[in-house]
Amino acid sequence: KRGEAALRKLRGEMEAVRAEGQAQVSAAESETRRLKARLGESEAALEAARRAAREGRSVEDMRVRLLLDTVLDAAQGLRRELALPPVSVRPAETVDAVEPGRMTPKDIAARALSEDDPAVLDQLLALPQAHLVVDGYNVTKTGYPQMPLEKQRLRLLGQLAQLAAQTGAEVTCVFDGAELAAPVLLAPPRGVRVLFSKPGVTADELIRQLVRAEPPGRPVIVVSTDREVADGVARAGARPVASAVLLKRLS
Repeated sequence: KRGEAALRKLRGEMEAVRAEGQAQVSAAESETRRLKARLGESEAALEAARRAAREGRSVEDMRVRLLLDTVLDAAQGLRRELALPPVSVRPAETVDAVEPGRMTPKDIAARALSEDDPAVLDQLLALPQAHLVVDGYNVTKTGYPQMPLEKQRLRLLGQLAQLAAQTGAEVTCVFDGAELAAPVLLAPPRGVRVLFSKPGVTADELIRQLVRAEPPGRPVIVVSTDREVADGVARAGARPVASAVLLKRLS
C-alpha cells in the first residue's frame, strides 16, 4: 500500500511537471509567433521606407536635373545675347564707344513694354525651360463666355497647341473639375498638358500646387485674371500674366 501510494504521488508529480512543460512550450510558441509577426511588420516598414526613399530621390533628381538644364540653357542664351568673343579681350575693346549695330541707352529705353502688351508674353516664353500654366476657364470666360464649356475648352486648347509649337515652351492648361458629374473625354493636343482638379480641389489650388512643384529658379508663367491666384503664384516665384494678354497673343 505504501508503494502504491508513493507511485500515485510520483504520477501526480509527473503530470504536474508535464502540464508545466506544455504550458511553457505553448508560451514559447506564442512568443515565437509574436516575434515573427513583429519581424514581418519591421521588414514591411523597412521596404516601404526604402521605396519611399527611392521615389523621393527620383523626384528630387528630376527637379535638380530640370533646374540644371534651365541654368545651362540660360547660360547659353546669355552667351549668345552678349556675343562673347572666342578670344581674350583686346585693349581697344575696353574703350567706351558705340559700335555700329549696337544699342544705345536710348534704344534700350525704347524697348520697354507695357503689362498689357502681348509681346511681354513672347519675351517670357523665350526664357530657357519656360513653363506656361493657364487657368483655363478664367481665360475662356474672359474671352468667349457665351460659348458652351466644351467648345470653350476645344478653342483654347487648339490655340495653346499653336502657341506651344511656335515657342517650344512647356504648356499646362488647368480646368476646374470639382463640379463635373463624370470625367471629361478629351484628347489633349500635341504640346499641351491638360489637367482637371479633383473633387474638393479648385483649379486655383491645383495651379498653386503646380507652381510649388517646380524647382526654384525655373521660369513659370501663370495666366489668370484672378487676383488671389496672381498674388499667390507671385509669392511662390512665378510670373503672373492677365488672361487678356494671352487672348491678345492668341488672336
